[in-house]
Amino acid sequence: MHVPPTPAGGYRRSRVLGLAAFALSLIMAVPTAGTAFGEEAAAVPGGGDLGPNVLVFDPSTPGIQAKVDEIFKKQESAQFGSDRYALMFKPGTYDNINAQLGFYTSIAGLGLNPDDTTFNGDVTVDAGWFNGNATQNFWRSAENLALKPVNGTNRWAVSQAAPFRRMHVKGGLNLAPDGYGWASGGYIADSRIDGTVSPYSQQQWYTRDSAIGGWGNGVWNMTFSGVEGAPAQSFPQPPYTTLETTPVSREKPFLYLDGADYKVFVPAKRTGARGTSWDNGTPQGESIPLDRFYVVKPGASAATINEAVDQGLHLLFTPGVYHIDRPIEIDRPDTVALGLGLATIIPDNGVSAIKVGDVDGVKLAGLLIDAGPVNSETLVEVGPDNASADHSANPTSLQDVFVRIGGAGPGRATTSIVVNSDDTIIDHTWVWRADHGEGVGWETNRADYGVHVKGDDVLATGLFVEHFNKYDVRWSGERGRTIFFQNEKAYDAPNQAAIQNGDIKGYAAYKVDDSVTTHEGWGMGSYCYFNVDPTIRQQHGFQAPVKPGVKFHDLLVVSLGGKGQYEHVINDTGSPTSGSDTVPSQVVSFP
Repeated sequence: MHVPPTPAGGYRRSRVLGLAAFALSLIMAVPTAGTAFGEEAAAVPGGGDLGPNVLVFDPSTPGIQAKVDEIFKKQESAQFGSDRYALMFKPGTYDNINAQLGFYTSIAGLGLNPDDTTFNGDVTVDAGWFNGNATQNFWRSAENLALKPVNGTNRWAVSQAAPFRRMHVKGGLNLAPDGYGWASGGYIADSRIDGTVSPYSQQQWYTRDSAIGGWGNGVWNMTFSGVEGAPAQSFPQPPYTTLETTPVSREKPFLYLDGADYKVFVPAKRTGARGTSWDNGTPQGESIPLDRFYVVKPGASAATINEAVDQGLHLLFTPGVYHIDRPIEIDRPDTVALGLGLATIIPDNGVSAIKVGDVDGVKLAGLLIDAGPVNSETLVEVGPDNASADHSANPTSLQDVFVRIGGAGPGRATTSIVVNSDDTIIDHTWVWRADHGEGVGWETNRADYGVHVKGDDVLATGLFVEHFNKYDVRWSGERGRTIFFQNEKAYDAPNQAAIQNGDIKGYAAYKVDDSVTTHEGWGMGSYCYFNVDPTIRQQHGFQAPVKPGVKFHDLLVVSLGGKGQYEHVINDTGSPTSGSDTVPSQVVSFP
């Protein structure tokens, strides 16, 4: 059902009136999934259908392979296209399936556990569209399925923004394209791989809270936390960084079927996690019926979305592109905002895309934020400036929240993500100032800062941030921790003067403020490829105060083909990169 936007100026009801309306709707009637709250009780309905771009299959559906192939043909090379798809499979067994995934395509099982939905077949990502080079295989995902690969090994040749979550591969997993062309970066979480994971040409990878039968090799930076079967700590050779557990984690919410009813499962927070959340039976967490969600469709206004949140509804964004003229504001504790099929939000007039209050337990997941043509000061803001509440018992989390500045068209933003709230979990994000596509140039898609963390006790697990004009990551909060960081400095710096930072040559990829007394990072790399002016020198990849509480483990910098050079790894520590040899300079521990 389409609900027309409310008139401008009247979109934000008072919290009292909004909650009162929601409470009244619950008293009068409890709707089932697929029905709406009565119009007299609430302005925005809960539940409803999932729209035309969520394709739901069961084992008896005819022509599954043909439909999956049709979507792949459309999306295989549509790197900056506007179509979005979610392929959802009901519990059961599917024979002779090879689901190839292109851009903006998500595939997922609809069971509560991955083994509820089994493919006797594969979910494949390869790089035929790009001459065997997987370095641009972005923006796609696989979740909540069991696979029995036809030849014993499933191929998942991806780079950034392509999560592999909550999967059970009953065989091996190959992370490189056919022929072992280039691949650069990726992420596995909450998954079991019975056989060996074989990275081959993958330059870097992060695996969290999983179980694997073995790991094949490492190129530059392979990082593991809470992974049963992970290789032992051995950086720099082989380049394995291994933590026995993940300090704090909470898996991404997901849609599933409980009988005939759609629900969203919200996994519980885990402390000191190791292995999957689902191996020992029913996972811990909360199931939320679909009628407690506003099912957002393309064309919905930010005013309507905000009114739904005010009424007490969660948000489920169906696949599509959403243009907004004001921020989506989430200041109710425990609100879930979940995107399907890489749902994409674009602020058109220089506003922020999403603002989260300084409240407990908000979950942002599965969303792509595209900068609009008018500069936004921030795109995603977690907590207002000077936020101070303690959220350690129930932190806000960002999972598979991706940001893009340019590439799909003109885009500008001063800072992509600002985290002000304490205890926030940033679990897998790729924040990218585009280096190719439309609307790309040193000043054309200007974006000075990628991620700025101001809150205390923030944890990042899988932090991918690239190509910003100044600092890619700046960390101002206390007791911050990052497990795995992947970065490339901006390719298109026109000359040395353009990146000069006072008396420092260039802005660090990852800077910890001088005021910080406690910080720690593991498995972190920065790469340069100054293709406009290869004579540019970057003083260091990392910058941090020299204090007993500030510690880094397993750092590296790499000059790609000699296009520019690093003089040090962190501060003035670490050897310079050398000539045209693409060989990392490494620091095992700092200070």
